[in-house]
Amino acid sequence: MNASRIIWVSPLADGWAVLAVGLEPLVFRSGARAEAQAKRLATVLSRLGRAVQVRILDRARNLVGTQLYPAV
Repeated sequence: MNASRIIWVSPLADGWAVLAVGLEPLVFRSGARAEAQAKRLATVLSRLGRAVQVRILDRARNLVGTQLYPAV
């Protein structure tokens, strides 16, 4: 998967970030809210014809989840 088509949910010192190439980072206090926003963003991009993958990291920065959003 091309790096420009990956949305990361990544821990911060005091919150969570949603990161994607070409977009300003989005910051949340809750990991659940960051994950939900990443999935909403992926849904919109897939509807615009871009296949996107959401990758979720835990506090130790281990990959704990991925979800593919195919282009429609």
